[in-house]
Amino acid sequence: MTFSVRIAVRGYEIDFQGHLNNVVYHQYGDHARWELLRAAGIGADDLRRSGVGPVTLENTIRYLKELRAGDEVDVTCAFEWGEGRTFRVRQEFRRLDGELTAELTGVGGLLDLRARRLVDDPKARWRELAATPELLGL
Repeated sequence: MTFSVRIAVRGYEIDFQGHLNNVVYHQYGDHARWELLRAAGIGADDLRRSGVGPVTLENTIRYLKELRAGDEVDVTCAFEWGEGRTFRVRQEFRRLDGELTAELTGVGGLLDLRARRLVDDPKARWRELAATPELLGL
């Protein structure tokens, strides 16, 4: 099952053309990522106490259909793990009828807050932190 968060598009998030402002897609993506971490048992305070924090290194959004005020959108979130210090996050924005409206792909890392460097094995560190690591694809 893919993790998903439902969000209602609010009127103040609309741009001059009447559709969801591009910056808000990033905010929705961030919200879905934090909700996934919370569902996996990891909170912001837990991360700070353990001396690490997630960082976004790259985001790419592909817009397919507009979202307007009053629309509801399900924002998915899935982590993809490889080797090395970074990982990918894939997200889809879908209307309630299932229509794909946007895709967000990101590259992230886990920053050691003391050394100010990326953790060498973020996959292992996330697994240690999570109460339910399978939600993170671990």
